[in-house]
Amino acid sequence: MAALTSAIRRGGIAGVSGAAFGAFAQFVLVMVVTRAVPPGDAGAFFAVTALSLMASGIAKLDAGNGLVYFVARAKTYDYLGISGYIRAALVPCVVASCLAAALLHAKLGPVAALLPVMVACDVLLAATRGFGSMRPTVLVDGVLVPFAQLVLVAAVCAAGAVSWLPLAWGAPYAPALVVAWTALRGRVPRTPYLPGTVRDLWRYTAPRSVAGAIQAVFQRLDIVIVALLAGPAQAAVYTAATRFKVVGQLVGQGLAQAVQPRLVTALAAGERARAAELYQAATAWLVLLTWPVWLAYAALAPWLLRLFGPSYGSAAPVALVLAGTMMVATACGMVDVVLTSAGHTGRSLLNLVAAITCTVALDVALIPAHGAFGAVLGWSGGVLVKNLLPLWQLHRRYGLHPFGRHTLPALRGSAATWRTAAKQSVPATEPPHGVRP
Repeated sequence: MAALTSAIRRGGIAGVSGAAFGAFAQFVLVMVVTRAVPPGDAGAFFAVTALSLMASGIAKLDAGNGLVYFVARAKTYDYLGISGYIRAALVPCVVASCLAAALLHAKLGPVAALLPVMVACDVLLAATRGFGSMRPTVLVDGVLVPFAQLVLVAAVCAAGAVSWLPLAWGAPYAPALVVAWTALRGRVPRTPYLPGTVRDLWRYTAPRSVAGAIQAVFQRLDIVIVALLAGPAQAAVYTAATRFKVVGQLVGQGLAQAVQPRLVTALAAGERARAAELYQAATAWLVLLTWPVWLAYAALAPWLLRLFGPSYGSAAPVALVLAGTMMVATACGMVDVVLTSAGHTGRSLLNLVAAITCTVALDVALIPAHGAFGAVLGWSGGVLVKNLLPLWQLHRRYGLHPFGRHTLPALRGSAATWRTAAKQSVPATEPPHGVRP
């Protein structure tokens, strides 16, 4: 349990803190937009932002995760040729994002030009995590971008320039790219080019690119489908009611960045007991951090939703389905992370395909008649498939469960860990151990 405590204190706390600020800023941004502009215009804006994030998520080609892997393991040989790996990851992603910008310009307008900036920023931040630092990611993704988006969007709403909303939302990625480049530049040593870097990087990353693209689509497809099938006004209602789902996603991401390297090491060494300890302790933390949020949201939804405007209070049933689904999902723990840490990336990909197929089928069947409520039912079906399938697979193959004898010790140690972490500044994560070139 000490290893997990150290991991969360060194990296997870920083990630969760940044996630909390980012989630709060996004919630306030949605509230500002829904109260300042009509539901139709708000829904159109949310559809554009969702499509932009979806396109950038696909164009990233999951190169960031591949880059983290190669940069982290390059430490064992003094980062020889590491600049070649960074270029090998960055160039194809920028090219893909430029193509996406050209294809989607008619739908996205001027914000399409920012897709390459968004993608490049993400890849460079991933490289800094490979060097063992969470600070640039927390500052940029958790603070700088969401805060600047909130300020600019609020200014545009105050000025009544609704057509400028997408550009105000996308503009902060430009200074974020400069910050990410500056943070990385001081970490990359000058070493000669190492032949074969492009081949090595993309041999590892290519299969994951498909899963990364599907995951990007799965996270935001529902908003786009609602806008297409039920209109922008319903898309605005749905976006407002489901805004809290980002809390679980970001908290899970913050914990995964701290725990995943140790899961890889434990499963690769055949240490199932150690893997079970990490999995169950991480699940306990995830439930501890998120269930109070979901319970409070379910209880207060009729009042909270009115913060977005009088017409949004009717979306309380959407909030109830969201809260219940996210409680089930968090009770499964970081189940897909465990599955991929065990090397089953192909099975993870098939699970994602099944989840998005379920979501699309239910959306098409339910949204025309039930609007936002039909959309949340479709999303809920996909989330349950995405979590319960790998949970069953892990149980059958490894006998791993999200709860067990390691759950209570993790909860007992939580208070002491948070008190210790609160006294420390934002620290750096450790690179994955046990990896050799």
